[in-house]
Amino acid sequence: MIKDKSSFSNKHQFYGRRKGYSLSLLRKNLLNELLPKLLIDTESSSLIIPSLYFKKNNEIWLEIGFGAGEHLAAQAARYPDVGFIGCEPYVNGVAKLLSEIKKKSLNNIRLHNDDARLLLEKLAPASINKVFVLFSDPWPKKRHNRRRFINYENLNALSRVMKNFANLRFATDDMGFARWALSMFYQHPDFHWLVDGPEDWRNRYVDALSTRYEKKAIKRGQKCVYLTFQRCARN
Repeated sequence: MIKDKSSFSNKHQFYGRRKGYSLSLLRKNLLNELLPKLLIDTESSSLIIPSLYFKKNNEIWLEIGFGAGEHLAAQAARYPDVGFIGCEPYVNGVAKLLSEIKKKSLNNIRLHNDDARLLLEKLAPASINKVFVLFSDPWPKKRHNRRRFINYENLNALSRVMKNFANLRFATDDMGFARWALSMFYQHPDFHWLVDGPEDWRNRYVDALSTRYEKKAIKRGQKCVYLTFQRCARN
């Protein structure tokens, strides 16, 4: 079942939508029947060992804010030996991904249907091999900039759970957000930008499926930026 907003940690404030348009009966049933089988348990007091949720656990990849789930589903189908964790508090997006999981018989996805920060707090250190933050809300108004997911506090949390040399992919169509992200990563000692030239940020990742948000941006004539950051080796 969808977690109630009251379950959210008092030290965090959540911004954004939880629900949208009315769901079909089929998707409501998926939320009630399939979702509980795929949820990561964040209620326990013990640390979450991601590999325990997957039969094949060569690597664990984490997507934060998967939207409608098209990228996550495509990645899971392309890399069946990788375990995927998807975070998304928007009910309609979760329901959409569940329909793709059922249709494609994907068995290497587990979900957290709440704010990603709750999961990051509980994940075991150095347990994630790759992170995706693709076209998250840019909160373009200056007074809302602090709501952006990419900030120093969240980079601390990501640094803790990412393995040495793990990559983080960040994509956006908002140039203000792109500059903000570069600034945040440059200020953080645990990350560095993997870039040799313009082609490293102008072109979509070769194995990535275009998301609906990316398609809308391109249709509007907006350019997109694709950045990759690497978690530095721990001392």
